[in-house]
Amino acid sequence: MNLTRRAFLASTSALFLAPATFASGSEVPFDRNDVVELARELASRPFAEREMVPQEWQDLTYTQYRSIRFRLDRALWYETETPFNVDFFTPGLYFPRTVKVTTVENGMAKPVAFDLEMFDKAEEVPTLPINETLGFSGLRLRTEMHRPGKTDEFCVWQGASYFRAIGLHEVYGLSARGLALKTGDPDGEEFPEFIRFWLERPEPGQRNMVVHALMDSPSVTGAYRFNVTAGADCIMDIEATLFPREELPHVGIAPGTSMFLFDQTNHSQFDDFRPAVHDSDGLLIRNGAGEVIWRPLANPTRLQISSFVDMNPQGFGLMQRKREFSDYADLEANYHKRPSLWVEPGSDWGKGTVTLVEIPADQEIYDNIVAYWRPAEPYAAGSQVDLSYRLIWGEEPQRTPMPRVINTAMGENTFGEGRLAVIDFEPSPLFDDLEAVSIFANSPHAETSDGVLQRNPDTGGLRLAFSFQPGDRDHVELRAQLLVGKQPASEVWLYRWTA
Repeated sequence: MNLTRRAFLASTSALFLAPATFASGSEVPFDRNDVVELARELASRPFAEREMVPQEWQDLTYTQYRSIRFRLDRALWYETETPFNVDFFTPGLYFPRTVKVTTVENGMAKPVAFDLEMFDKAEEVPTLPINETLGFSGLRLRTEMHRPGKTDEFCVWQGASYFRAIGLHEVYGLSARGLALKTGDPDGEEFPEFIRFWLERPEPGQRNMVVHALMDSPSVTGAYRFNVTAGADCIMDIEATLFPREELPHVGIAPGTSMFLFDQTNHSQFDDFRPAVHDSDGLLIRNGAGEVIWRPLANPTRLQISSFVDMNPQGFGLMQRKREFSDYADLEANYHKRPSLWVEPGSDWGKGTVTLVEIPADQEIYDNIVAYWRPAEPYAAGSQVDLSYRLIWGEEPQRTPMPRVINTAMGENTFGEGRLAVIDFEPSPLFDDLEAVSIFANSPHAETSDGVLQRNPDTGGLRLAFSFQPGDRDHVELRAQLLVGKQPASEVWLYRWTA
């Protein structure tokens, strides 16, 4: 480590112990390796919880917290030639601990001081104490997108290691995380936290912005570099270096977290005027062999975990395919404008599983869906793990080469026995000769009927319907695909029916 690096680590280590309102006057040299070394050094020490902000901040009601609003004229780089602005969030309510934020310009790092004058607050907000624990709970990026000369938000980091983004004409929906640990395990989940950010100041005309983050948790630390590009899709190229304090047998890489309440597969369980309520409706996988899998999401009656074994996956993600207002009929939530999220591994990820966790939920306020890559081999304590991947947030960030599944419906087989599965495929030239299209539909758990294939006059595509007999089973795995000759003519449709 050279002298400059030593000086940086010494100064930043001191800042870990200094008040959160640390002065904004000192500058030190900076590059990504400094964050990596900070994560390495942090992992060598026992985990320590960060101090909480005063109780008055934690006791804010939801309405009070929401009424503390950042003043846009106090944004970082406001009314400069820098093409991005940065807003900040106060602590309080769900965010009892703060993060430190530093700007980087010409290779020099300078801390951003917390100032309550950055915020407007409504009359119902009580007087709040200011002490050394005060700082920001997160940050938001803005740039010119929809309106010439004006900035719009498109990316947010706030809470644990959560972050989310949108493309053009979208509203926030699902979230991503830096890392998922022990998701769905009986002993409970561990939530790593981003504890510090470095924001590289973009040059005039630059369309991307680089954000560095330091992560900490009881079992692992990490250094993250986000190269974020705004646009029709928001693209994030991510480099992550992890330092496990202890062995990590259940780690989730590139996790996405979403909400699925109901659609045509389970609407009968909800007395709701809307046809569907979800931030995402399916998990899309392009596995290492090039096979394209579509797994409609479910809201089960008990926790269920699905694992898709793979070697070097080409990509996976939680999709929101239904894009018409009439699909949801919700004037407030605008579910038809929620983004999808696609993950593209940037390096050899080896053996593992794309893992889908579905948690029972009775309200749309709960994120009950998690999808991530789980390596086959545990990460060893004291090791260094280097990862890279791309996240693409947008309406349809991954178009498959096969005709897509555009709807799945389930219900009682009215004119027969068992249950009926109805799958709609989008139009395709592969379907011009209907007689040439064959059906593959089966289950390892239940008897399935011969499928019926018809043209859907509303979509222009094909509809496949088949029944299955679950008997007294509590779950049934189903698989279906269309073929032309012996060649695939659609995505592989997979579904887990539960009683």
